[in-house]
Amino acid sequence: MIDHRAILHVDMDAFYASVEARDDPSLVDKPVIVGGMGGRGVVAAASYEARRFGVHSAMPMREALKRCPHAVCVRPRMKRYKEVSQQVFAVFGEFTDQVEGLSLDEAFLDVTASRELFGTPVDMAREIKRRIRERTGVTASVGVSHNKLLAKLASEMDKPDGLTVIGPDDVEAVLDPLPIRRMHGIGNKTAARVEEQGLFTLGQLRRAPESVLWPLFGRDTRRIRERAAGVDDRPVITDAAEKQISSEETFDEDIRDHGRLCAALANLAERTASRLRARELKAGLVIVKVRRRDFATFTRQRSFSPATQETRLITQLATELLRGWFDEQPRVAVRLLGVGVGHLAPAQQLDLFAAAEGAGSGKLDEAVDGIREKFGEKSLRRGSSLD
Repeated sequence: MIDHRAILHVDMDAFYASVEARDDPSLVDKPVIVGGMGGRGVVAAASYEARRFGVHSAMPMREALKRCPHAVCVRPRMKRYKEVSQQVFAVFGEFTDQVEGLSLDEAFLDVTASRELFGTPVDMAREIKRRIRERTGVTASVGVSHNKLLAKLASEMDKPDGLTVIGPDDVEAVLDPLPIRRMHGIGNKTAARVEEQGLFTLGQLRRAPESVLWPLFGRDTRRIRERAAGVDDRPVITDAAEKQISSEETFDEDIRDHGRLCAALANLAERTASRLRARELKAGLVIVKVRRRDFATFTRQRSFSPATQETRLITQLATELLRGWFDEQPRVAVRLLGVGVGHLAPAQQLDLFAAAEGAGSGKLDEAVDGIREKFGEKSLRRGSSLD
């Protein structure tokens, strides 16, 4: 791989469940499910012992416990997972500054320029795995290749605690037999349409004529064919700007009452605005997400200027969007509610008039953030978030 880029994809193994087992040795070798315990609880992570029973992330907790009734259920501890994640990413930084974090437990590393210092990409992958296990007590699987697509596929091939290499000469032999559903970017509905055309593997997809692929993928046909052939020139993006920050809540019982929903929305808007300030960002777009009892999901959004990080304005706009949705569906039971912000940019001083107008609200937000940081998230609530 001397003449190619050297890309690693590091994926922690059942990360949340592994951290729980590391902190509580009584959970080792047991089926562990991390997730919400309420009637609407969802699986956040499952140990490999639980996965053998068909349990997987995003599955309703009720279904998970039907499949694995003897599982040990643990509530998520996000603060703890973030602490361990920081240790993991510190290891990455010892090999390269070209790190693209995808989540707390997953990242791409471009180690092309690190070979003279640390040896081959495989040598680095082994050492990264060793340091992670030594410092955190949990394992990682690493894929090694010359682009992001292949490195990610490789990391999935020998879990847990795996290390898989896909070299330039191996691409066709490795990819061609894989089911099309293994290609990232092809969802279940699209995959079903592709399979209806008799295309079940990436090799068949790669060799299919344009007349078959164009009706399925349109302008994306060339990109899909390239992906099926293992071609991917995307760079590792180290400082990828966040596209959206959001908070959402799934209710234990469906809610019809508009007052309760507006109070819940105000609480979600406040959480989102707090996260916005913590990241030193401002937003120029507010998004409201509503999911009905029948799982139909709706979004409403509004752009505005100048951008803000103020709770008051974000709550006001979100509430107006929700009330507009109420006008369309006044008696519908709501299962889930969410508030997000987009069009993000670094928080810089607004123009003189905007700054003066929002000065009081900004000081209030600052005071609320300070109290919660010192005394806990639930130590203070605004009146607008009370039912």
